Amino acid sequence: MTTFKIICYILVMALTTYFVRMVPLTVFRKDINNRFFKSFLYYIPFAVLGAMTFPAIFNSTGEIYSAIVGLVVAVVLSLFELGLVTVAISSCVAVFIAEFIGHHFF
Repeated sequence: MTTFKIICYILVMALTTYFVRMVPLTVFRKDINNRFFKSFLYYIPFAVLGAMTFPAIFNSTGEIYSAIVGLVVAVVLSLFELGLVTVAISSCVAVFIAEFIGHHFF
């Protein structure tokens, strides 16, 4: 990959990020009163985060079963409203244990 391509990629990413943040500030000058539009804007970050996270979960481990174990542990612990660090560490430990058991016993 050439230096020119890398610079072009960085510029495109910078412009995209800038426009995504700039357009709402320039288009919407007053408060948004529409309930549908407010709720739409409220849930967009969660939907995007979910769309980016779930495929990464299933491709991050060596086997699909350990990814499912980690996902289940993370969902269950988050339903108990534990902190982010606790959920993340616990699901990583669960994946490690599932990988260990899978490689040594199956």
